[in-house]
Amino acid sequence: MVTAAASEIKRKGLTALDGALAEGPVYVIRKNRPAYVVLTCEAYEALEEAATVARVEASEEDLRAGRVVEGSADELMAALDGV
Repeated sequence: MVTAAASEIKRKGLTALDGALAEGPVYVIRKNRPAYVVLTCEAYEALEEAATVARVEASEEDLRAGRVVEGSADELMAALDGV
């Protein structure tokens, strides 16, 4: 785990993270605990893409397994009123 102290970032600015980000995500330590994770734009976009793919695959599995009910928005709202 690559870490950087919040106080160091406050003192040096975001340039304090440049070298560390080359190794991967940087956990920002505040009050001796991880408080934030900083990613490069490329790493964040890859993470978003992976999450999107996982959601689509889960939806496709629901379709294959028959866990999908078709209906109108009105039918859905009526069903939710009963919950």
